[in-house]
Amino acid sequence: MPPSIIIPGGQKAARHLRSSVTKTEALSLYRDILRTAKAFHWCDEDGVPWHTKLRAEARKEFEASREEKDPLLIARMLVTGQECVQEIQRKFNDADRKCWERIQLDTNRGGGDGN
Repeated sequence: MPPSIIIPGGQKAARHLRSSVTKTEALSLYRDILRTAKAFHWCDEDGVPWHTKLRAEARKEFEASREEKDPLLIARMLVTGQECVQEIQRKFNDADRKCWERIQLDTNRGGGDGN
């Protein structure tokens, strides 16, 4: 059996480390959401820019989850949030790439006749 190392305040230190890592991950996720939201520059039916709505919704969700203490639930929320942001970024990039390909195709198809 390997020797055990006893660290004074070990449980508290481990909990603090876990807590600070979780806070760092949550802040990183929040920043990723804000950066991703910047790409949504068009407006909804009421004339409100989507990036404004997305930022407000992200803030509301993070504030609602601030007091959560269950580490398993927190980890699940972080993983789900990261997966959602990555999926949105992938879809947005795919749509953007297709638009640019279409522009290139239309530009090349036009030839150089000036029309």
